[in-house]
Amino acid sequence: MNFPANLRYTKDHEWILLEGNTATVGITDFAQHELGDIVFVDITTVGETLTENEVFGTVEAVKTVSDLFLPVSGTVTEVNAGLEAAPEAINNDAYGKGWIIKMTVANADEYNALLDAAAYKALIGE
Repeated sequence: MNFPANLRYTKDHEWILLEGNTATVGITDFAQHELGDIVFVDITTVGETLTENEVFGTVEAVKTVSDLFLPVSGTVTEVNAGLEAAPEAINNDAYGKGWIIKMTVANADEYNALLDAAAYKALIGE
């Protein structure tokens, strides 16, 4: 499995890439593998300001629906429109075309407290 070193990770299996005060968020390669074939992504929080660990949407796989938790506090600014027609992009490219949202980060200290790639690998037993 792939765990890019330039990302931070949550215990709930989301990843985040911070560039300035804008972040891109998705689910990890491990999470998409565990969920199986993803068939639908439901994000209704665009424009909303949410706190760290608050649910920002759901991802539906063939056998289950899973909540998505915001890694850091901030405002959801964009949803990956490509996922509407091709939610399987998360399975095929979790860290690229399968990103889920973009957001403006309110507190960079929350980002710094997230897991690095080595700590995330340890969490999942890799």
